Amino acid sequence: MSSMFSKIRQAAALLKHIDFDQLAKIAGKVDLTKVMDGFSKMDDQQLNGLMKLMGREKHRELPPINPDFYEISDRLNAADSALQLRVRQFMETEVKPLVNHYWLRDEFPFELIPKFGELGLAGITINGYGCPNRSFLMEGILAMEMARVDASIATFFGVQSGLAMGSIYSCGSDEQKQEWLPAMNKMEKIGAFGLTEPEVGSGAAGGLTTTCKQTADGWVLNGQKKWIGNATFADLIIIWARDLDDHQVKGFILRKDTPGFSVEKIKGKMALRIVQNGLITLTDCVVEEKDRLPHANSFKDTANVLRMTRAGVAWMAVGCAQGAYISALDYTRKRKQFGKPIASFQLIQNHLVEMLSNLTAMQTLVYRLSELQDAGKLKDEHASLAKVFCSLRTRDIVSQAREVMGGNGILLEHDVARFVADAEAIYSYEGTKEINTLIVGRAITGMSAFV
Repeated sequence: MSSMFSKIRQAAALLKHIDFDQLAKIAGKVDLTKVMDGFSKMDDQQLNGLMKLMGREKHRELPPINPDFYEISDRLNAADSALQLRVRQFMETEVKPLVNHYWLRDEFPFELIPKFGELGLAGITINGYGCPNRSFLMEGILAMEMARVDASIATFFGVQSGLAMGSIYSCGSDEQKQEWLPAMNKMEKIGAFGLTEPEVGSGAAGGLTTTCKQTADGWVLNGQKKWIGNATFADLIIIWARDLDDHQVKGFILRKDTPGFSVEKIKGKMALRIVQNGLITLTDCVVEEKDRLPHANSFKDTANVLRMTRAGVAWMAVGCAQGAYISALDYTRKRKQFGKPIASFQLIQNHLVEMLSNLTAMQTLVYRLSELQDAGKLKDEHASLAKVFCSLRTRDIVSQAREVMGGNGILLEHDVARFVADAEAIYSYEGTKEINTLIVGRAITGMSAFV
Protein backbone atom coordinates (compact mmCIF):
# COMPACT_ATOMS: atom_id res chain seq x y z
CA MET A 1 0.00 0.00 0.00
CA SER A 2 2.80 2.43 0.89
CA SER A 3 4.45 1.67 -2.46
CA MET A 4 1.21 2.59 -4.23
CA PHE A 5 0.97 5.91 -2.34
CA SER A 6 4.61 6.63 -3.17
CA LYS A 7 3.95 6.20 -6.88
CA ILE A 8 0.85 8.38 -6.68
CA ARG A 9 2.90 11.13 -5.03
CA GLN A 10 5.55 10.84 -7.75
CA ALA A 11 2.90 10.96 -10.45
CA ALA A 12 1.40 14.05 -8.82
CA ALA A 13 4.83 15.64 -8.76
CA LEU A 14 5.15 14.99 -12.47
CA LEU A 15 1.80 16.61 -13.15
CA LYS A 16 2.96 19.78 -11.36
CA HIS A 17 4.93 20.54 -14.49
CA ILE A 18 1.66 20.82 -16.43
CA ASP A 19 -0.75 23.74 -15.91
CA PHE A 20 -4.56 23.34 -16.06
CA ASP A 21 -4.85 24.63 -19.62
CA GLN A 22 -2.24 22.14 -20.77
CA LEU A 23 -3.98 19.37 -18.82
CA ALA A 24 -7.31 20.18 -20.50
CA LYS A 25 -5.67 20.00 -23.94
CA ILE A 26 -4.03 16.70 -23.06
CA ALA A 27 -7.31 15.24 -21.74
CA GLY A 28 -8.89 15.83 -25.11
CA LYS A 29 -6.18 13.83 -26.85
CA VAL A 30 -5.27 10.99 -24.49
CA ASP A 31 -6.92 8.78 -21.86
CA LEU A 32 -5.60 10.17 -18.56
CA THR A 33 -6.75 7.02 -16.75
CA LYS A 34 -4.42 4.96 -18.91
CA VAL A 35 -1.63 7.49 -18.34
CA MET A 36 -2.05 7.17 -14.56
CA ASP A 37 -2.19 3.39 -14.92
CA GLY A 38 1.08 3.57 -16.85
CA PHE A 39 2.65 5.60 -14.06
CA SER A 40 1.50 3.00 -11.51
CA LYS A 41 3.33 0.25 -13.39
CA MET A 42 6.66 2.10 -13.38
CA ASP A 43 9.22 1.21 -10.76
CA ASP A 44 10.87 3.88 -8.64
CA GLN A 45 13.95 4.10 -10.88
CA GLN A 46 11.83 4.70 -13.98
CA LEU A 47 9.72 7.35 -12.27
CA ASN A 48 12.76 9.14 -10.85
CA GLY A 49 14.38 9.12 -14.29
CA LEU A 50 11.27 10.59 -15.90
CA MET A 51 11.07 13.32 -13.27
CA LYS A 52 14.72 14.23 -13.78
CA LEU A 53 14.20 14.36 -17.52
CA MET A 54 11.21 16.67 -17.23
CA GLY A 55 12.97 18.92 -14.78
CA ARG A 56 16.04 19.12 -16.97
CA GLU A 57 13.98 20.04 -20.02
CA LYS A 58 12.25 22.81 -18.09
CA HIS A 59 15.31 24.32 -16.47
CA ARG A 60 17.96 23.58 -19.08
CA GLU A 61 20.36 26.46 -19.57
CA LEU A 62 22.16 26.59 -22.89
CA PRO A 63 25.90 27.30 -22.87
CA PRO A 64 26.97 30.73 -24.12
CA ILE A 65 27.86 31.00 -27.80
CA ASN A 66 31.65 31.20 -27.86
CA PRO A 67 33.48 31.16 -31.22
CA ASP A 68 36.83 31.30 -29.36
CA PHE A 69 36.64 27.63 -28.35
CA TYR A 70 40.30 27.34 -27.36
CA GLU A 71 40.11 30.68 -25.50
CA ILE A 72 42.92 32.25 -27.48
CA SER A 73 41.86 35.71 -26.33
CA ASP A 74 42.78 34.74 -22.77
CA ARG A 75 46.42 35.24 -23.77
CA LEU A 76 45.84 38.99 -24.20
CA ASN A 77 46.84 41.36 -21.43
CA ALA A 78 44.18 43.41 -19.66
CA ALA A 79 44.63 46.51 -21.83
CA ASP A 80 44.41 44.58 -25.10
CA SER A 81 41.42 42.58 -23.87
CA ALA A 82 39.63 45.81 -22.93
CA LEU A 83 40.33 47.24 -26.40
CA GLN A 84 38.98 44.11 -28.07
CA LEU A 85 35.75 44.33 -26.07
CA ARG A 86 35.48 48.05 -26.77
CA VAL A 87 35.63 47.48 -30.53
CA ARG A 88 33.23 44.54 -30.26
CA GLN A 89 30.70 46.71 -28.46
CA PHE A 90 31.15 49.50 -31.01
CA MET A 91 30.49 47.10 -33.87
CA GLU A 92 27.46 45.55 -32.18
CA THR A 93 25.81 48.83 -31.15
CA GLU A 94 26.86 51.32 -33.82
CA VAL A 95 27.49 49.23 -36.94
CA LYS A 96 25.36 46.07 -36.84
CA PRO A 97 21.98 47.88 -36.89
CA LEU A 98 22.99 49.65 -40.12
CA VAL A 99 24.85 47.15 -42.26
CA ASN A 100 22.04 45.22 -43.93
CA HIS A 101 20.34 48.47 -44.95
CA TYR A 102 23.48 49.86 -46.59
CA TRP A 103 24.70 46.52 -47.96
CA LEU A 104 21.42 45.99 -49.80
CA ARG A 105 21.53 49.49 -51.29
CA ASP A 106 25.22 49.43 -52.27
CA GLU A 107 25.85 52.56 -50.20
CA PHE A 108 28.29 53.64 -47.50
CA PRO A 109 27.20 54.76 -43.97
CA PHE A 110 29.13 58.02 -43.86
CA GLU A 111 27.68 58.81 -40.43
CA LEU A 112 29.99 56.15 -39.01
CA ILE A 113 33.22 57.91 -40.05
CA PRO A 114 33.29 60.45 -37.17
CA LYS A 115 32.50 57.64 -34.73
CA PHE A 116 35.42 55.62 -36.06
CA GLY A 117 37.52 58.75 -35.64
CA GLU A 118 36.58 58.90 -31.97
CA LEU A 119 37.96 55.39 -31.52
CA GLY A 120 41.36 56.71 -32.63
CA LEU A 121 42.48 53.30 -33.88
CA ALA A 122 43.42 53.99 -37.50
CA GLY A 123 47.10 53.35 -38.11
CA ILE A 124 47.03 51.13 -35.05
CA THR A 125 50.61 49.80 -35.44
CA ILE A 126 52.16 53.18 -36.28
CA ASN A 127 54.52 54.72 -33.74
CA GLY A 128 53.90 58.45 -33.31
CA TYR A 129 51.87 60.94 -35.34
CA GLY A 130 48.92 60.53 -32.98
CA CYS A 131 48.61 56.81 -33.72
CA PRO A 132 48.14 54.06 -31.10
CA ASN A 133 51.42 52.12 -31.60
CA ARG A 134 49.85 48.77 -30.71
CA SER A 135 50.96 45.29 -31.78
CA PHE A 136 50.27 43.59 -35.11
CA LEU A 137 48.41 41.01 -33.06
CA MET A 138 45.95 43.66 -31.94
CA GLU A 139 45.63 44.94 -35.49
CA GLY A 140 44.59 41.42 -36.51
CA ILE A 141 42.21 40.96 -33.61
CA LEU A 142 40.46 44.25 -34.38
CA ALA A 143 40.14 43.25 -38.05
CA MET A 144 38.51 40.04 -36.85
CA GLU A 145 36.14 41.88 -34.50
CA MET A 146 35.03 44.20 -37.30
CA ALA A 147 34.59 41.43 -39.87
CA ARG A 148 32.52 39.25 -37.52
CA VAL A 149 29.85 41.95 -37.87
CA ASP A 150 30.59 43.16 -41.40
CA ALA A 151 33.50 42.50 -43.77
CA SER A 152 32.80 45.68 -45.76
CA ILE A 153 33.40 47.90 -42.74
CA ALA A 154 36.50 45.89 -41.88
CA THR A 155 37.73 46.43 -45.45
CA PHE A 156 37.07 50.17 -45.30
CA PHE A 157 39.07 50.37 -42.08
CA GLY A 158 41.83 48.13 -43.44
CA VAL A 159 42.30 50.32 -46.53
CA GLN A 160 42.49 53.44 -44.38
CA SER A 161 44.58 52.08 -41.53
CA GLY A 162 46.76 49.51 -43.28
CA LEU A 163 47.20 50.20 -46.97
CA ALA A 164 46.95 54.00 -47.17
CA MET A 165 48.46 54.98 -43.82
CA GLY A 166 50.90 52.07 -44.00
CA SER A 167 52.22 53.27 -47.37
CA ILE A 168 52.85 56.77 -46.04
CA TYR A 169 54.43 55.46 -42.84
CA SER A 170 56.68 52.94 -44.64
CA CYS A 171 57.58 54.95 -47.73
CA GLY A 172 56.87 58.60 -46.95
CA SER A 173 58.95 61.51 -45.71
CA ASP A 174 58.55 62.90 -42.22
CA GLU A 175 56.79 65.94 -43.70
CA GLN A 176 54.29 63.68 -45.44
CA LYS A 177 53.71 61.72 -42.27
CA GLN A 178 53.14 64.90 -40.28
CA GLU A 179 50.70 66.22 -42.87
CA TRP A 180 48.56 63.14 -43.28
CA LEU A 181 48.82 60.55 -40.51
CA PRO A 182 47.34 62.52 -37.55
CA ALA A 183 44.34 63.58 -39.65
CA MET A 184 43.89 60.06 -41.01
CA ASN A 185 44.01 58.62 -37.51
CA LYS A 186 41.08 60.87 -36.58
CA MET A 187 39.31 60.01 -39.86
CA GLU A 188 39.39 63.67 -40.83
CA LYS A 189 41.11 62.57 -44.04
CA ILE A 190 40.24 59.33 -45.83
CA GLY A 191 42.74 57.40 -47.90
CA ALA A 192 42.69 54.83 -50.69
CA PHE A 193 45.30 52.53 -52.24
CA GLY A 194 45.66 52.39 -56.02
CA LEU A 195 47.60 49.37 -57.26
CA THR A 196 45.25 47.03 -59.19
CA GLU A 197 44.43 47.94 -62.78
CA PRO A 198 41.70 46.88 -65.24
CA GLU A 199 44.07 44.49 -66.99
CA VAL A 200 46.62 43.97 -64.22
CA GLY A 201 45.78 42.18 -60.97
CA SER A 202 48.06 39.34 -59.95
CA GLY A 203 50.73 40.49 -62.40
CA ALA A 204 51.26 43.87 -60.76
CA ALA A 205 54.88 43.11 -59.89
CA GLY A 206 56.00 43.20 -63.50
CA GLY A 207 53.15 44.59 -65.54
CA LEU A 208 51.82 47.92 -64.26
CA THR A 209 50.54 49.96 -67.19
CA THR A 210 49.97 53.17 -65.20
CA THR A 211 53.00 55.34 -65.91
CA CYS A 212 54.80 58.27 -64.34
CA LYS A 213 57.39 60.62 -65.85
CA GLN A 214 59.33 63.38 -64.18
CA THR A 215 59.10 66.84 -65.75
CA ALA A 216 60.01 70.36 -64.71
CA ASP A 217 56.54 70.75 -63.13
CA GLY A 218 56.61 67.47 -61.22
CA TRP A 219 55.50 63.93 -62.11
CA VAL A 220 52.96 63.28 -64.86
CA LEU A 221 50.73 60.24 -64.22
CA ASN A 222 48.65 58.44 -66.84
CA GLY A 223 46.63 55.23 -66.64
CA GLN A 224 43.76 53.52 -64.82
CA LYS A 225 43.27 51.79 -61.49
CA LYS A 226 40.38 49.41 -60.73
CA TRP A 227 38.72 47.99 -57.60
CA ILE A 228 40.09 50.83 -55.48
CA GLY A 229 38.26 50.81 -52.14
CA ASN A 230 37.21 54.20 -50.70
CA ALA A 231 38.17 55.81 -54.04
CA THR A 232 34.85 57.57 -54.62
CA PHE A 233 35.18 59.73 -51.50
CA ALA A 234 38.86 59.55 -50.49
CA ASP A 235 40.85 62.73 -49.86
CA LEU A 236 44.04 61.06 -51.08
CA ILE A 237 44.91 57.98 -53.09
CA ILE A 238 48.25 56.19 -52.98
CA ILE A 239 49.07 55.61 -56.66
CA TRP A 240 51.67 53.11 -57.80
CA ALA A 241 53.05 53.74 -61.29
CA ARG A 242 55.92 52.58 -63.48
CA ASP A 243 58.58 55.18 -64.26
CA LEU A 244 59.00 55.56 -68.01
CA ASP A 245 62.68 56.39 -67.54
CA ASP A 246 64.01 53.66 -65.24
CA HIS A 247 61.01 51.27 -65.42
CA GLN A 248 60.84 51.02 -61.61
CA VAL A 249 57.57 51.24 -59.65
CA LYS A 250 57.18 54.46 -57.68
CA GLY A 251 54.54 55.65 -55.20
CA PHE A 252 52.66 58.95 -55.08
CA ILE A 253 50.13 60.72 -52.86
CA LEU A 254 47.45 61.88 -55.26
CA ARG A 255 45.09 64.54 -53.90
CA LYS A 256 41.46 64.22 -54.93
CA ASP A 257 41.28 67.69 -56.50
CA THR A 258 44.22 67.06 -58.86
CA PRO A 259 43.32 68.05 -62.46
CA GLY A 260 43.06 65.02 -64.73
CA PHE A 261 41.86 62.72 -61.92
CA SER A 262 38.43 61.12 -62.24
CA VAL A 263 36.74 58.18 -60.55
CA GLU A 264 33.70 56.10 -61.44
CA LYS A 265 31.92 53.93 -58.89
CA ILE A 266 31.92 50.20 -59.72
CA LYS A 267 28.36 48.93 -59.58
CA GLY A 268 26.71 45.53 -59.65
CA LYS A 269 28.89 43.80 -57.05
CA MET A 270 27.59 40.71 -55.24
CA ALA A 271 30.06 41.10 -52.34
CA LEU A 272 31.41 43.84 -50.05
CA ARG A 273 28.64 46.05 -51.33
CA ILE A 274 29.19 48.71 -48.67
CA VAL A 275 32.76 49.23 -49.88
CA GLN A 276 32.78 51.97 -52.50
CA ASN A 277 35.14 50.58 -55.13
CA GLY A 278 36.16 52.88 -57.93
CA LEU A 279 37.61 52.85 -61.43
CA ILE A 280 40.19 55.64 -61.44
CA THR A 281 41.34 57.35 -64.63
CA LEU A 282 44.48 59.47 -64.63
CA THR A 283 44.93 61.80 -67.59
CA ASP A 284 48.12 63.86 -67.48
CA CYS A 285 47.80 64.28 -63.71
CA VAL A 286 50.66 66.40 -62.41
CA VAL A 287 51.88 65.43 -58.93
CA GLU A 288 54.41 67.67 -57.25
CA GLU A 289 57.72 66.22 -56.09
CA LYS A 290 56.70 66.82 -52.47
CA ASP A 291 53.89 64.30 -52.95
CA ARG A 292 56.11 61.52 -54.28
CA LEU A 293 56.83 58.86 -51.67
CA PRO A 294 60.64 59.11 -51.43
CA HIS A 295 61.15 55.58 -50.11
CA ALA A 296 58.96 53.89 -52.74
CA ASN A 297 61.37 53.23 -55.60
CA SER A 298 60.66 49.64 -56.67
CA PHE A 299 57.93 47.04 -56.41
CA LYS A 300 59.75 45.58 -53.42
CA ASP A 301 58.66 48.65 -51.46
CA THR A 302 55.07 48.08 -52.59
CA ALA A 303 55.36 44.42 -51.60
CA ASN A 304 56.49 45.39 -48.09
CA VAL A 305 53.18 47.21 -47.58
CA LEU A 306 51.20 44.30 -49.00
CA ARG A 307 53.00 41.82 -46.76
CA MET A 308 52.01 43.76 -43.65
CA THR A 309 48.36 44.01 -44.65
CA ARG A 310 47.92 40.47 -46.02
CA ALA A 311 48.07 39.14 -42.47
CA GLY A 312 45.16 41.44 -41.64
CA VAL A 313 43.12 39.96 -44.48
CA ALA A 314 43.64 36.48 -43.01
CA TRP A 315 42.30 37.78 -39.69
CA MET A 316 39.39 39.32 -41.58
CA ALA A 317 38.55 35.92 -43.02
CA VAL A 318 38.48 34.55 -39.46
CA GLY A 319 36.07 37.32 -38.45
CA CYS A 320 33.74 36.61 -41.36
CA ALA A 321 33.74 32.92 -40.42
CA GLN A 322 33.10 33.77 -36.77
CA GLY A 323 30.10 35.90 -37.66
CA ALA A 324 28.61 33.10 -39.77
CA TYR A 325 29.22 30.49 -37.07
CA ILE A 326 27.66 32.66 -34.33
CA SER A 327 24.57 33.36 -36.46
CA ALA A 328 24.18 29.70 -37.44
CA LEU A 329 24.55 28.32 -33.91
CA ASP A 330 22.12 30.87 -32.50
CA TYR A 331 19.61 30.10 -35.24
CA THR A 332 19.76 26.31 -34.81
CA ARG A 333 19.17 26.59 -31.06
CA LYS A 334 16.01 28.65 -31.64
CA ARG A 335 14.60 27.10 -34.81
CA LYS A 336 12.29 24.17 -34.03
CA GLN A 337 11.27 21.35 -36.34
CA PHE A 338 9.59 18.05 -35.40
CA GLY A 339 8.91 19.51 -31.96
CA LYS A 340 12.43 20.43 -30.87
CA PRO A 341 15.35 22.72 -31.76
CA ILE A 342 17.18 21.61 -34.87
CA ALA A 343 20.47 21.97 -32.96
CA SER A 344 19.49 18.75 -31.16
CA PHE A 345 19.75 16.71 -34.35
CA GLN A 346 22.92 14.80 -35.18
CA LEU A 347 23.41 16.08 -38.73
CA ILE A 348 23.09 19.71 -37.63
CA GLN A 349 25.57 19.14 -34.80
CA ASN A 350 27.98 17.58 -37.28
CA HIS A 351 27.87 20.76 -39.40
CA LEU A 352 28.36 22.96 -36.35
CA VAL A 353 31.33 20.96 -35.08
CA GLU A 354 32.99 21.00 -38.50
CA MET A 355 32.51 24.77 -38.63
CA LEU A 356 34.01 25.20 -35.17
CA SER A 357 36.94 22.89 -36.00
CA ASN A 358 37.90 24.93 -39.05
CA LEU A 359 37.37 28.18 -37.19
CA THR A 360 39.58 27.11 -34.29
CA ALA A 361 42.35 26.02 -36.66
CA MET A 362 42.16 29.39 -38.41
CA GLN A 363 42.34 31.28 -35.12
CA THR A 364 45.41 29.45 -33.89
CA LEU A 365 47.13 29.96 -37.26
CA VAL A 366 46.59 33.73 -37.45
CA TYR A 367 47.52 34.20 -33.81
CA ARG A 368 50.91 32.61 -34.48
CA LEU A 369 51.19 34.60 -37.72
CA SER A 370 50.85 37.87 -35.81
CA GLU A 371 53.35 36.70 -33.21
CA LEU A 372 55.86 36.23 -36.03
CA GLN A 373 55.00 39.68 -37.37
CA ASP A 374 55.51 41.32 -33.97
CA ALA A 375 58.84 39.51 -33.65
CA GLY A 376 59.98 40.86 -37.04
CA LYS A 377 60.05 37.35 -38.54
CA LEU A 378 57.12 37.60 -40.95
CA LYS A 379 57.89 36.40 -44.47
CA ASP A 380 55.82 36.56 -47.64
CA GLU A 381 55.15 32.84 -47.48
CA HIS A 382 53.86 33.10 -43.89
CA ALA A 383 51.26 35.70 -44.84
CA SER A 384 50.38 33.89 -48.06
CA LEU A 385 49.80 30.54 -46.35
CA ALA A 386 47.46 32.18 -43.84
CA LYS A 387 45.58 34.00 -46.59
CA VAL A 388 45.13 30.78 -48.61
CA PHE A 389 44.05 28.58 -45.70
CA CYS A 390 41.78 31.06 -43.94
CA SER A 391 39.96 32.26 -47.04
CA LEU A 392 39.38 28.65 -48.15
CA ARG A 393 38.07 27.53 -44.77
CA THR A 394 35.89 30.63 -44.50
CA ARG A 395 34.18 29.56 -47.69
CA ASP A 396 33.48 26.18 -46.10
CA ILE A 397 32.16 27.68 -42.87
CA VAL A 398 29.79 30.19 -44.45
CA SER A 399 28.49 27.46 -46.76
CA GLN A 400 27.65 25.20 -43.82
CA ALA A 401 26.12 28.13 -41.93
CA ARG A 402 23.88 28.76 -44.91
CA GLU A 403 23.02 25.04 -45.07
CA VAL A 404 21.86 24.63 -41.47
CA MET A 405 19.54 27.62 -41.90
CA GLY A 406 17.73 26.09 -44.83
CA GLY A 407 15.77 28.60 -46.90
CA ASN A 408 16.13 31.29 -44.26
CA GLY A 409 19.87 31.26 -44.92
CA ILE A 410 19.40 33.40 -48.03
CA LEU A 411 17.64 36.19 -46.12
CA LEU A 412 19.69 39.25 -45.11
CA GLU A 413 17.86 39.45 -41.78
CA HIS A 414 19.79 36.40 -40.58
CA ASP A 415 23.16 37.90 -41.71
CA VAL A 416 24.60 34.65 -43.06
CA ALA A 417 23.65 35.50 -46.66
CA ARG A 418 25.87 38.58 -46.40
CA PHE A 419 28.73 36.54 -44.96
CA VAL A 420 28.39 34.01 -47.79
CA ALA A 421 28.67 36.74 -50.42
CA ASP A 422 31.46 38.67 -48.70
CA ALA A 423 33.56 35.53 -48.24
CA GLU A 424 33.89 35.41 -52.03
CA ALA A 425 35.58 38.81 -52.11
CA ILE A 426 37.92 37.92 -49.25
CA TYR A 427 38.84 34.78 -51.16
CA SER A 428 40.12 36.85 -54.10
CA TYR A 429 41.57 40.13 -52.90
CA GLU A 430 45.09 40.67 -51.53
CA GLY A 431 46.27 37.87 -53.79
CA THR A 432 44.23 35.02 -55.25
CA LYS A 433 44.51 31.47 -53.94
CA GLU A 434 46.67 30.53 -56.90
CA ILE A 435 49.16 33.40 -56.51
CA ASN A 436 49.52 32.93 -52.76
CA THR A 437 49.89 29.19 -53.26
CA LEU A 438 52.77 29.75 -55.66
CA ILE A 439 54.46 32.07 -53.17
CA VAL A 440 54.37 29.31 -50.55
CA GLY A 441 55.32 26.70 -53.14
CA ARG A 442 58.39 28.68 -54.13
CA ALA A 443 59.43 28.98 -50.50
CA ILE A 444 59.20 25.27 -49.70
CA THR A 445 60.61 23.87 -52.98
CA GLY A 446 63.16 26.52 -53.89
CA MET A 447 61.66 26.59 -57.40
CA SER A 448 59.52 29.35 -58.85
CA ALA A 449 56.45 28.28 -60.82
CA PHE A 450 55.54 31.84 -61.77
CA VAL A 451 55.43 32.60 -65.49
